[in-house]
Amino acid sequence: MAAREGGEERIVEISGKTFVVTGGGNGIGREVVLALLNGGGRVAAVDLREEGLAETAALAAAGDRLSTHAVDISDRSAVEKLPAAVQKAHGAVDGLVNVAGIIHQFKPISELTFDEIERVMNVNFWGTVNTVKTFLPVLRERPAASVVNVSSMGAFVPFPGQSAYGASKAAVKLFTEGLYAELRGTSVAVTLVFPGAVGTNITANSGVQMPGSAGAAQNMKMTTAVSAGAQIVEAIEKGSYKVRIGSDAKLLDRMARLMPQRATGIIADQMKKAMG
Repeated sequence: MAAREGGEERIVEISGKTFVVTGGGNGIGREVVLALLNGGGRVAAVDLREEGLAETAALAAAGDRLSTHAVDISDRSAVEKLPAAVQKAHGAVDGLVNVAGIIHQFKPISELTFDEIERVMNVNFWGTVNTVKTFLPVLRERPAASVVNVSSMGAFVPFPGQSAYGASKAAVKLFTEGLYAELRGTSVAVTLVFPGAVGTNITANSGVQMPGSAGAAQNMKMTTAVSAGAQIVEAIEKGSYKVRIGSDAKLLDRMARLMPQRATGIIADQMKKAMG
């Protein structure tokens, strides 16, 4: 792990360090857990679903270097109990990796219920806030620590049909950028991750279905979850500020900065075609 202090980079190995990873029961989160363990680290995997955590533990076969915690990160009181549980299992906490996230039904805002919007915000944004606020005092006590928050390329430009999801991830973006600014010169490195299309089961895990041309969407070029997880762990090691995963995320980042209105129109047309 690499932590930046006063603009200088201090390299710290992952081996022997303890990381809390949300969303550790599937997808990118699971791959981050496995990559950290393969690097000699210790991991507290957090997920809402016990069965997913059990599958991760079986794949890892890491003994006491992995602990699993079935917690709803949108439940602040439950999250506040996590530091004690993780410290009991591992003795310390050196990093927090917020991967957990959900999408909503592919509907315009006018057709989403308030409950659907609140659910996405509660998991994606407030879940991130809950874990960061809870673990930050513990992390600041460490000689070198890391906070990684996963946003989305949906934070660059709007994706009609996933507007509330994009808003939640845009909130994660600015929250993390503010966190980085506030923690410059401290022992805590802050990393912001923007994945593009990654081959995970986020639709099923979110309880939604892909509409329209689902087959076409499945055939599009995607980054594998294994690759995404490896890139996140590499970013932790380097103390990177921002990481864009996939050529699609890199392209949208450039388009959003150089021609935001045109980028919005292009994505809107593509989403209309995909959902038609």
